Amino acid sequence: MSDLGSIRLPPVAKRTRLREQVMDALRAAIVSGEMKAGETYSAPTLAERFGVSATPVREAMLDLANLGLIRIVPNKGFQVVRITDEELDEITEVRLLLEPSAAAKAARRATAQDVAELTELASKVVDAAREGDLIAHVEADRAFHGRLLALGGNRQLVDIVYDLRDRTRLYGLASLAKHGDLTETVEEHLTMCELVAAGDSDALADLVRTHIGRVRREWAGEPSAATEREVNGG
Repeated sequence: MSDLGSIRLPPVAKRTRLREQVMDALRAAIVSGEMKAGETYSAPTLAERFGVSATPVREAMLDLANLGLIRIVPNKGFQVVRITDEELDEITEVRLLLEPSAAAKAARRATAQDVAELTELASKVVDAAREGDLIAHVEADRAFHGRLLALGGNRQLVDIVYDLRDRTRLYGLASLAKHGDLTETVEEHLTMCELVAAGDSDALADLVRTHIGRVRREWAGEPSAATEREVNGG
């Protein structure tokens, strides 16, 4: 079994359910790289570290398994999932098919209040990146993109994109933050807000397409040639 180091429950004042707090702690450990892919972690050992029973830990593990972030190892515990470059390329390809058109639709439907809410979320993405707060960054980023796509009115599409993002959004973040590169793509969120406010659906679709491709390159290395062609409209 791997050493748990400094994994601890985060101070989440607004979340009262122990299961959610444990899941936040595990997610934080994955983001920071403290919990490494391929190493096995047991629920009882984590429960002892957190000072809780094993039940909420097992429940949180199941939630993370459903998100595709960990896999259950029978009679041992769980392991952080390794995701291949091919899988990342495939997920990126699906996102490119869904998100640009949904964002364009959002730009045509958004109200002034929608723009204000998006801008507030975008500012949180930028602030968290500048502070190097990985957990706040991924949560704000998820909320921003979810809100943007939700304006298009297709709840099923939003759920699908959430699932895809949850499977990939943690990869490479710790390395980017360590080298101070986390802020390179976040400013694009503010530009997206400006395009939504202007109702420029075509430009927004183009930016979302570029954004997805850039995130794929920065978080997990260079994409496949097929993905690069898709990003560039080839």
